[in-house]
Amino acid sequence: MTTISKKLASNTSGISFKSLSMANDSMKNVLLPLIGVACFLVIWAIAASNIQTSLGQFPGPSHVMEQFGTLYQEHVAERDKATSFYERQEKRNAERVAKDPNYQPKTRAYTGKETFIDQIFTSLTTVLSGFILAAIVAIPLGIAIGLSKSLNTAINPIIQIFKPVSPLAWLPLVTMVVSAVYTTSDPMFAKSFIVSLVTVTLCCLWPMVINTSVGVSSINADWVNVSKVLSLPSWVHIRRIVLPAAVPSIFVGMRMSIGIAWMVLIAAEMLAQNPGLGKFVWDEFQNGSSQSLSRIMAAVIVIGLIGFLLDRSMLSLQRILSWDKDSAKR
Repeated sequence: MTTISKKLASNTSGISFKSLSMANDSMKNVLLPLIGVACFLVIWAIAASNIQTSLGQFPGPSHVMEQFGTLYQEHVAERDKATSFYERQEKRNAERVAKDPNYQPKTRAYTGKETFIDQIFTSLTTVLSGFILAAIVAIPLGIAIGLSKSLNTAINPIIQIFKPVSPLAWLPLVTMVVSAVYTTSDPMFAKSFIVSLVTVTLCCLWPMVINTSVGVSSINADWVNVSKVLSLPSWVHIRRIVLPAAVPSIFVGMRMSIGIAWMVLIAAEMLAQNPGLGKFVWDEFQNGSSQSLSRIMAAVIVIGLIGFLLDRSMLSLQRILSWDKDSAKR
């Protein structure tokens, strides 16, 4: 009985120590980031109070928080204007139809300016569309390159030449090509959206192609031999052997691509004046009002937060789909 009691006490103390250690780790994971953010805010506030620009004092955290409230109120006011616009239009059409039953009412779209929140969704739609389009092209191409040494030898020089080229260098060419090719009188998408979409796609291609091909070519030789012994068809070999084994590398490329795409999109929107957060930042800089700096800083924080959330989203998706959970820890 004494021996059993000792073992139970030892196991209980071991479990308690492990639970305590996990609780301490959880506390650290919460407290340390909060301490880091608090220190950053203090340094930001002190530095901002000592910086004077041509537009006034550099905005501190409190000024930026005020602007978040102002930007939201502007969005609400603009939505109210749109609602009133459609209500007035509907009323006029109803009165016109009452006088003339043969009249075909037409509804005009509201053409008010995009708010800060509208531009956030515009940028998100563009970056995700370009990213998905790039993945549709890059992942199959990467798999083909990884499986075929001959194809790898043929395409590798092209990848190495165009990989270092900034997508912004393509922006003028993309703009000219889209303007020349996309000439429909009733476009489904605005030309500005197509230009930004193609620019984002170009910057997403290379990291995904390279990492996918590396992951495929590095598959365990034993797995490949098993596939040969079982005489698996090519499609089954890719689906059952290649894709599961290459998932960690594919997601490394996807995480790199989504981060680069978000940065490039903001710069492209600034240069090409396409709708989105980049255009918002540029317009506020050109505006030059006393509130411009705090509004730009608010946009910078939102851009950073969205970039962080996009990366975390890709990491969460990797944890769900990847067999190698250690590759999706950070």
